[in-house]
Amino acid sequence: MAQLWGGRFTKETDQMVYDFNASIKFDRRLYRQDIEGSMAHVKMLARQGILTEKERDLILRGLLDILQDVEDGSLEITAEYEDIHSFVEANLIKRIGDTGKKLHTGRSRNDQVALDMRLYIRDEIRHTDRLLYDLLKVLLRIMEENLDTFMPGFTHLQKAQPVTLAHHIGAYFEMFKRDRLRMADILERMNYCPLGAGALAGTTYPLDRGYTSDLLGFYGPTQNSMDSVSDRDYVIEYLAALSTVMMHLSRFSEEIIIWNSNEYHFVELDDAYSTGSSIMPQKKNPDIAELVRGKTGRVYGALMSLLTTMKGLPLAYNKDMQEDKEVVFDAIDTVASCLALFTGMVDTMKFNREAMEASAKNGFTNATDVADYLVNHGVPFRDAHSISGRLVLKCIERDIALDDLTLEDFRSESTVFEEDIYEAISMKTCVEKRLTLGAPGRAAMEKVLEAGRKYMEDAEVL
Repeated sequence: MAQLWGGRFTKETDQMVYDFNASIKFDRRLYRQDIEGSMAHVKMLARQGILTEKERDLILRGLLDILQDVEDGSLEITAEYEDIHSFVEANLIKRIGDTGKKLHTGRSRNDQVALDMRLYIRDEIRHTDRLLYDLLKVLLRIMEENLDTFMPGFTHLQKAQPVTLAHHIGAYFEMFKRDRLRMADILERMNYCPLGAGALAGTTYPLDRGYTSDLLGFYGPTQNSMDSVSDRDYVIEYLAALSTVMMHLSRFSEEIIIWNSNEYHFVELDDAYSTGSSIMPQKKNPDIAELVRGKTGRVYGALMSLLTTMKGLPLAYNKDMQEDKEVVFDAIDTVASCLALFTGMVDTMKFNREAMEASAKNGFTNATDVADYLVNHGVPFRDAHSISGRLVLKCIERDIALDDLTLEDFRSESTVFEEDIYEAISMKTCVEKRLTLGAPGRAAMEKVLEAGRKYMEDAEVL
């Protein structure tokens, strides 16, 4: 078919070149944004007297019909068009005649695609924020239900000190809260309209860029036409934020995979979020968590791909920028599916509280509290640390927990120990006496939960 830019050319583009150049196979998903942007542009043209009201109404009606037909499936976006902009314009001309040719007045495909991408990314940022909010709701519920579920806290994947499941999950609650802040931050910075920048140097038509911006929900127009058509910072920032979301999901997935192992058995995954083995009937595999962990690299790859594409581009628009779409679309789809599935998996996951507490005891997570007991009875910390270490060694040799030592065992290392040592090193005491804000003690966690509930009540989804 004839190209929108074909006037200067005397022969058809080679088919292989055409296919290599075309973007319709992936930018077709921008159809709604392209039509919305075109409608705003037409309204502005009519307001400025560049189009008549009759022409405006005819074009708007045609665009709305195309949008409806695409969405109900009666109009297919096919590969005979070079890109989504060509598809919309060609179908408009086919439906309303020569008036449709006026749609592109005062506009270039450069500022058109820049607008479409901004509108699309803005929509997707809001969708990501909604998914993060839904995950936070699930995490807050788990926290509320597990203030007294004791478990080992880890450093270096070694059992370190006792915490609660509420406290452990609370760490991820904070991570995903920060992810939502990043979404809001990107949206705030990117919400300016590039339409009217033309190919790179604006236009001679008396456009009202402020009016177009208002119609499309932007804060205002962009301030430099060359930057307007060549800026992909907001896409890179979004990919960076999505990469951080995936990093958080991957860390959480890694722990779930460990917790689901036979050795830990901290969690039981719902059948709907697990798979079996083709040969081993006893297996119940954490495939969703593993796939989330694996797909993290895919999203990182999208970020690095676009950074590499943009790093050597001179101003203003270059065809290289067409490469922003496929990797971005794939990353967006990947993160959306990972967030939705991960939320469902965590929401249906069952926790083995007894196994968690037993693991905390058997891992000597209360060894620091033995030392603290001695310090509180006047023993210098360095001596207390050594005494506690020797008691741990006794337990390892006898395959018992610190709680299982007799008072005589304790006193063999220091006569300071009394009967109250058992209360001092119980899991409940070890956790409850950690009262600083942010610690796992119940009083501290109640304050955190109150703040979390308020956050969820007050937080406006973008």
